[in-house]
Amino acid sequence: MSLKQASDRTGILIAGAVLGLVLMLSAAAADRASAAAPPQPQPTGEVILTVTGAAHGRAAAVAWSFDRPMLEALGIVEVRTRTTWTDGVGVFRGVLVSALLDHVGVRGEMAHAVALNDYEVKIPTQDFYRYPVVLAFEMNGETLTPRDKGPLWIVYPRDDYKELDGLDTDRKMIWQLVELQIR
Repeated sequence: MSLKQASDRTGILIAGAVLGLVLMLSAAAADRASAAAPPQPQPTGEVILTVTGAAHGRAAAVAWSFDRPMLEALGIVEVRTRTTWTDGVGVFRGVLVSALLDHVGVRGEMAHAVALNDYEVKIPTQDFYRYPVVLAFEMNGETLTPRDKGPLWIVYPRDDYKELDGLDTDRKMIWQLVELQIR
């Protein structure tokens, strides 16, 4: 074997070893990313919301199902605001949409919100971090049901932010919400 052939063969062996090392490190990083994903407890009551999206470095979308106690565990907040569909100022209780997204670790630019009646709307996820947007399950002390815009209603704090007073915000205040697809 000539010196050039030996050199070429050594180069191929080194390239193969480097490729093997890269693949091994990539697999280890994927394992760490999977291990970092939050556990997905199972709801014990009626599922009122499903959230889908890619999280924690995963390429494929994952689905999380929530019953009301699971949502309440994220921290209940209250917003007082008017809406186009209610009389006067309503008191809405629920969880911040940003807290929900942070909990599941989902990131994306757009939330595709789907209601029981198949109404759908796209909402920029930056809205949820710019404003304290609430995923309301109560209004004026009463649990929201499908007959009165429940089980969940995305409520913007319109009275606190004058730029939210308009048709664009009305369109995004989806009620009877059952699914958020983060893309």
